[in-house]
Amino acid sequence: MTTPPALPASSLPPVQPVAWAVSDRPIGYAAALSAMEARVVAIAAGEAPELVWLLEHPPLYTAGTSAAPDELKEPDRFPVHVAGRGGRYTYHGPGQRIAYVMLDVRSRGGDVRAFVAGLENWIIDVLDTFGVRGELREGRVGVWVRRPDKGPEIEDKIAALGLRIRRGVSFHGLSLNVEPELEHFTGIVPCGIAGHGVTSLADLGRIVGMWDVDMALRSAFEHRFGPTVSVPAPAVAD
Repeated sequence: MTTPPALPASSLPPVQPVAWAVSDRPIGYAAALSAMEARVVAIAAGEAPELVWLLEHPPLYTAGTSAAPDELKEPDRFPVHVAGRGGRYTYHGPGQRIAYVMLDVRSRGGDVRAFVAGLENWIIDVLDTFGVRGELREGRVGVWVRRPDKGPEIEDKIAALGLRIRRGVSFHGLSLNVEPELEHFTGIVPCGIAGHGVTSLADLGRIVGMWDVDMALRSAFEHRFGPTVSVPAPAVAD
């Protein structure tokens, strides 16, 4: 039995508005992961709409499937969670906007590389809103910012991306540094990339509220991925 060819974009079924949720308190990592996994199953079964979930975590480190033990420099500093997503070690904490992205990649053409590129450029669009030029680098995951104030060749990371696809539906997502405590990144080798620093909007002199960031994320998302509709955040245990 041969696999049917992918449908051209013009003949794909219409995509319904994406549910858009924002949590107003820090969410524990294990609870968020459990909620994401349940939602992915429901989306794949056609029982729930796609969802983008914005939140913050309490301080913690996550280990992706490629994380190396020696990249966790301070294992007792914060809780460490095995994430099950691609990538290596990352830090999450207050002042960092997490966007968990549960989208049906199948209904969006099925091209995972194009999907990931769309997410990366979504963040670049958001940074542009605040007068920051985000760039991509071959062999370096995430979104980068040149730092001529530090040196002609210096680049710092401002956003990380790590995804998993299950049953054709994405989960996990990305993190954008708004105003986190950057010193907390020193407990790991962020995303396994040594020799580069980490920055944030505040570090770059853009003092903006999380609400402003959320508005920019939503506007830029709708431009690239289609309409959204506000819904309550997933209910999770404390």
